[in-house]
Amino acid sequence: MCLRAIAHYIKSTDHNATGFKPMLFSRKNLEIPTADNALKGRPEPIPTASAHFLNKRALKGPYPEGLETAMFGLGCFWGAERKFWQMGDGIWVTAVGYAGGITPNPTYEEVCTGRTGHNEVVLVVFDPKKISYEALLKTFWESHDPTQGMRQGNDIGTQYRSGIYVNSPAQRSAAEASKQAYQRVLSANSYGSITTEILEVPPFYFAEDYHQQYLAKVPHGYCGLGGTGLSCPIGLNVKAEAGAGA
Repeated sequence: MCLRAIAHYIKSTDHNATGFKPMLFSRKNLEIPTADNALKGRPEPIPTASAHFLNKRALKGPYPEGLETAMFGLGCFWGAERKFWQMGDGIWVTAVGYAGGITPNPTYEEVCTGRTGHNEVVLVVFDPKKISYEALLKTFWESHDPTQGMRQGNDIGTQYRSGIYVNSPAQRSAAEASKQAYQRVLSANSYGSITTEILEVPPFYFAEDYHQQYLAKVPHGYCGLGGTGLSCPIGLNVKAEAGAGA
């Protein structure tokens, strides 16, 4: 996705480009940096959107009482975010950002160097009375190939790794169970081992304004996501929940 950075520079005042992704850096670092060699970042958050492009709700909150959050990394966050906002009424707001690394308040260009350690992630704020965390997990697993390590398709780099970032014991339990269930399906269909990291939720740094809900602004923009085509067998009622508000 760092190819997008050049498109951003070329059309710095026009984000209605088609999402062409030329490679910004010819050499990709596929190892997470250490604190000694990571970029320093900055103390202040980078500017971002104030409201969700589609539903106009506050991107950073405060969110209504009773809502919960989830965080996922599954490749290019343009397409990943769309997968979750399309889940319907149970989704309050989605946002893209950077998490799981070392550099505080990184820019997109810094993340592209591979020297921040961050993953491109989607923050999902959802109403558990309308949609379950298991439904989000099902969408997560089925929307990408979680066996590819530091890449998704042609998008290569540590920022494209598969990750689930949990904020409660219940989320961790559900994430681990879903991973085991999907591994059985993948193994039966000649896929390798799942490389998804399941970690305690790290600090989330909102990405720049032009990344937020990008594929709503540019419907024919780049989307490098591609699932395995295999269903994740978690929860008997997950399929109905996920499609109820779509």
